[in-house]
Amino acid sequence: MSERPHFAYVFQRFPSFTQTFCVREVLEQLRQGVRLALFSITDTRDEAIQHFPKELVDQVEFLPERDALVDQVKQWKREDKLPKEAVLTLRHWGDQPDKRRVYEAIYVGQRLQQLGVRHVHSHFAGLGARTCWWIRQFYGATFSFTAHANDIFCPEPGSVTLEQLMHDASRVVTVSDFTARYLENEFPQAAARVRRVYNGLDLAPIMNYQAAESVADGGPPLIFSVGRLIEKKGFADLIRACGILKKRGISFRCEIAGDGPLEDELNALRLSEGVEDEVRLVGPKSQDWIIPRLHQTAVFALPCVVEKDGGMDNLPTVIMEAMAASLPVVSTVLAGVPEMVIDGESGYLVDPHDYQKLAERIADVLADPKRGGEMGAAGCERAQALFAKEVTAVELRRSLVSGGLVGVEASWLFGRDGMLGAFCSQLALRGGRLFGQGCPKRQYKD
Repeated sequence: MSERPHFAYVFQRFPSFTQTFCVREVLEQLRQGVRLALFSITDTRDEAIQHFPKELVDQVEFLPERDALVDQVKQWKREDKLPKEAVLTLRHWGDQPDKRRVYEAIYVGQRLQQLGVRHVHSHFAGLGARTCWWIRQFYGATFSFTAHANDIFCPEPGSVTLEQLMHDASRVVTVSDFTARYLENEFPQAAARVRRVYNGLDLAPIMNYQAAESVADGGPPLIFSVGRLIEKKGFADLIRACGILKKRGISFRCEIAGDGPLEDELNALRLSEGVEDEVRLVGPKSQDWIIPRLHQTAVFALPCVVEKDGGMDNLPTVIMEAMAASLPVVSTVLAGVPEMVIDGESGYLVDPHDYQKLAERIADVLADPKRGGEMGAAGCERAQALFAKEVTAVELRRSLVSGGLVGVEASWLFGRDGMLGAFCSQLALRGGRLFGQGCPKRQYKD
C-alpha cells in the first residue's frame, strides 16, 4: 500500500455472505477514495472467493490460525518488539477464555504501527470490538465500533464488557435512532460520542430491475416475506394473519423465503390455520431470486417481535429492499422499524403480536392497489434518501472525522461523493419529483 491508510477495519469475519452490509460499506468507502487497511480475524477465503470481487479479498489481511498467531507473538516478545502493557497482560492474563483477543490485538497492533494507522473501526459490540479495545490498551490507537441489535440487547459474555467498550470507544456508531437512544440511556457517560449511521444498501439492482410482467401475474396477489425462520421475525403471526384473511374470503397467496429452526413449527401452524395451500415456506433464496419476486409482490410483510431472551431485529435489511422495490410494507412498531416505514405513508405499522390488526392492514393494501402503489413510491424515495450506500458511507466518514479520529481530505468535502456532494445529491433527489423523476408508483391491475 503506497500511501498510509486513513483508518483500519477489524472484522470477526470478512468478507462474509452473512454480513453483506459490511462488504457494501467497505466497497463504497474504497470507491469514494478512502484508503483502508482490512483485517479479518477468521479466514473466509474459501467462502469469499465465490461471492466477492477478488481484488477485495486480496486486500484483506487474514490473521493466522491460533497456533501460528501465538508463535508470532512469542517471537515478537523474544525480539523485544512488544509494548510493555502487552507483555504484562500476556504474563498475568492466565487462561482466560477471551485471551485470544489479546494475541489478535498484538498482531493487528504491530501491523498498524508498520502501516502508520492510528484508528480502527469494527462492526458489532463483540469479538472484533473487544480486539480493538485491547489494541487501544497496548498501542494507544483510538477505536470505534458500529453497534447493531442483539450485540447490545443481549451482549455476549467476554473479558471486555459492553460497558467497557462504551466507556473507551472514541466514537460509537449505531444503525438506528432507537439504538442510539438506548445506548445513550444505558451509558449516559458515553452519550456525546454516540452517532447514528444507517446500514447502507445498494439500491440500484432493485430499483432498476425490469420486471417481465406486471406485479399482478394472473394469480392472487402475493404477500411476501424474507428472513430466517426464527422467533423475532414474527412469521407465526404472519401465518395467523393469513388464516384470518382466508376466513374473510380474501384472495391471496403468501411466500416466506428463508430457513431456520422453526420450520417444522411454522409448517404445523400452516395446517392448523388452514392455509397450507395459500402460505408456502419456499426455503432460502439468493438475491437473484428475491429481487424479481419483490417486483411480483403486492405487499411485503415482516411482523417483527421481541424474543423471549430480549433479542429483536433493529433495522431489517429486507425492509429496505422492499422499499427500494417500491413496495408497501406492513410491519410492527419495534426498534428501528418506525424509522423505515412511516405509518400510513409508506406502509402500515401494528403492535407486535397483534396478528388481527396485521391481517386488517394487509387487507387494506390488497383492497386498494392504487393506494398501495402510492405508499410504495413514498417508501422508495425514503430508502434513497436514508439508506443508499453512497449516503451512509459519507455519514460514517463524517462521524469519524468529526470525532478527530480520521484526517479529512479535500475530496471528501468537495468531490462528487464528498460530504457536501452527498448533501447536494439529496437535494437533487428530493427535487427530482418536480421533473417526473425518482421512484415510480407500482402499476397494479385491478
